[in-house]
Amino acid sequence: MRLSTVILPVHRWSEGREMWWRAEQLGFHTAYTYDHLSWRSFRDLPWFGAVPTLTAAAGVTSRMRLGTLVTSPNFRHPVTLAKELITLDDVSGGRVTLGIGAGGTGFDATALGNEAWSPRERADRFGEFIGLLDQLLTHDVVTHEGEFYSAHEVRNIPGCVQRPRLPFAVAATGPRGLRLAARYGQAWVTYGDPRGPKDVPVADCPGVVRAQMEKLEAACAESGRDPRELDRVLLQGSTSERPLDSVDAFVDYAGRYAELGITEIVVHWPIPDSIFEADMAVFEKIATDGLSQL
Repeated sequence: MRLSTVILPVHRWSEGREMWWRAEQLGFHTAYTYDHLSWRSFRDLPWFGAVPTLTAAAGVTSRMRLGTLVTSPNFRHPVTLAKELITLDDVSGGRVTLGIGAGGTGFDATALGNEAWSPRERADRFGEFIGLLDQLLTHDVVTHEGEFYSAHEVRNIPGCVQRPRLPFAVAATGPRGLRLAARYGQAWVTYGDPRGPKDVPVADCPGVVRAQMEKLEAACAESGRDPRELDRVLLQGSTSERPLDSVDAFVDYAGRYAELGITEIVVHWPIPDSIFEADMAVFEKIATDGLSQL
């Protein structure tokens, strides 16, 4: 199992750069950030762009992987996103993972002036979005005429540093998304039950993830993919579990999910006076010693 973190893009770089540097020193496998225009309780607070933040983070780190959790079609187009990702992969020396999902109905969904898409349309768009993005990141020249997205003789030379392209970590819980994870993903991402932390008792949380993983394995079997080829990533913070309260709490939490087959746990970097508030000393102790106690 690997341990990673999410550093929300809420700090000016003069302050934020220290966090990304420190994350590498603490030994985190990957440091991710959210790819939103704004997000929930942070709506009226500072919030910076994901790709520029990760580009800056690449300059103050050298070993740790970097990524998004997650990018979606809500305000992205595959053509422009592919160019940014190829550049970021080059700047970082091939350390980028793209967390990618269908998006939701939050602020991003209507920021460009359109009505929020229905669940069906989100799924339709996501399928076309990820398929075209895969083409753009693996071919020098792409032409595509789709229902939602088009590309006309788009050049992406020299391509990604990572070959055949940078890895996709596909966030999905529904059947269509899980099929996309099985087809395109190098990893699968879940945050537990999509209903939210107040709806699922702590004792039931691992069972929810177990059921999702069984559906992922079925999707892999349907597509002829060995499910062991996919990393399985659990984003902490969207359930009522509290693994950052102490090292022992984290060890119990991580142990439960390790037994299920989760290969990477992602915890949120503490933010004072927010839903991600946590004791920084405990957080650092978890980062350095937590996994060794499993």
